Amino acid sequence: MKTKKPEMSEIPEIKGPELNRRGFLAAGAIALTSMTRSASAAQLTTDEAANVKLVNDFCAAWPSHDLDRIMAFFADDGAYRMTETTPLADGRDAVSERIQTIINNVDRFDVLDTFARGPMVINERIDYFSDFALKTWRGVGVFFIREGKIVDWYDYTIAMEQA
Repeated sequence: MKTKKPEMSEIPEIKGPELNRRGFLAAGAIALTSMTRSASAAQLTTDEAANVKLVNDFCAAWPSHDLDRIMAFFADDGAYRMTETTPLADGRDAVSERIQTIINNVDRFDVLDTFARGPMVINERIDYFSDFALKTWRGVGVFFIREGKIVDWYDYTIAMEQA
């Protein structure tokens, strides 16, 4: 399937050193549709490799059910959207509260594929649960990393299996 490359007028203008969350999502979606390199052929920079390791370590921490360990991966101004249909948990306390609603039901996250471009890490994974409404959730996580911490984490559903 061939994707349309974005026109310059479709790319949001981002001014200054800060990238706001709305600009991040818009820029990320456009970047994903316009990438021509395959993930397996792409050479990661040192920073991208560190970002991938951070996200993989974060995913591997979930079976511990240790909220402090998981929250250590987040920036103080971090945000999390559990799925495309759930409200944004914005700020450390809100992210912690959201994670507390599922943390004890997580068996594991199986990362299937990962790639990175600059501060963005995208992974496809299957999340496994017990004693929960879902048995499995398969989707794509989009992470924005700043200074070794997760600033934004948005999950998008591909499929889910009810318990």
